[in-house]
Amino acid sequence: MSWKKKYRCSRCGYEADIYEGRGLFRQQITPVVCADCQSIQQLVVGGIIADVAPSFRSEVGRLCLQCGSSRLSLWDGHTCPKCGGTMQFTGEQDYWT
Repeated sequence: MSWKKKYRCSRCGYEADIYEGRGLFRQQITPVVCADCQSIQQLVVGGIIADVAPSFRSEVGRLCLQCGSSRLSLWDGHTCPKCGGTMQFTGEQDYWT
């Protein structure tokens, strides 16, 4: 089962959807921060796709889905990539099985 949670920055209002759990094909979705476009991106990691495409086995060497930058780091679950404020869970979430 997996779910999508909405986060919002208390300072600047930036919003991001963060996916948790495992997908249909056992993949994990990892939130990363792009230093260049200052956004949170979701990278698909592992699962069946990693068996076919080895580059999907980890976050290493991946590019930002928005701007193509390689300057990605794991999101800490709290810090806004735009202003450095605090991202807070809004209480909105959708579930998938």
